[in-house]
Amino acid sequence: MNLERVPNEEKLNLCRKYYLGGFALLPFLWLVNVVWFFKEAFMKPAYTEQALIKSYVKKSMLGVLFWVAILTAWITTFQHFRAQWGEVADYLSFTIPLGIP
Repeated sequence: MNLERVPNEEKLNLCRKYYLGGFALLPFLWLVNVVWFFKEAFMKPAYTEQALIKSYVKKSMLGVLFWVAILTAWITTFQHFRAQWGEVADYLSFTIPLGIP
């Protein structure tokens, strides 16, 4: 989508939809929101809707960072304790490694 051709009200509406969509456990929408609207929020000359777009982009960025931190902590914990958790960890895994842990 070319944001240059979209009116400012529609940009705000789209940015808001992606921001709210991120709360439906879809943090990828927050990442898309940040990538698409960063330039619009911080590098374009000021216009009426820009302040709200900027706030949605900042909040989306915080949401992405939060999800990255949570996923990194979970992946690190799971990889570290997988062998100790035994059968429970095997049920949580998509693939069960063969061999002695």
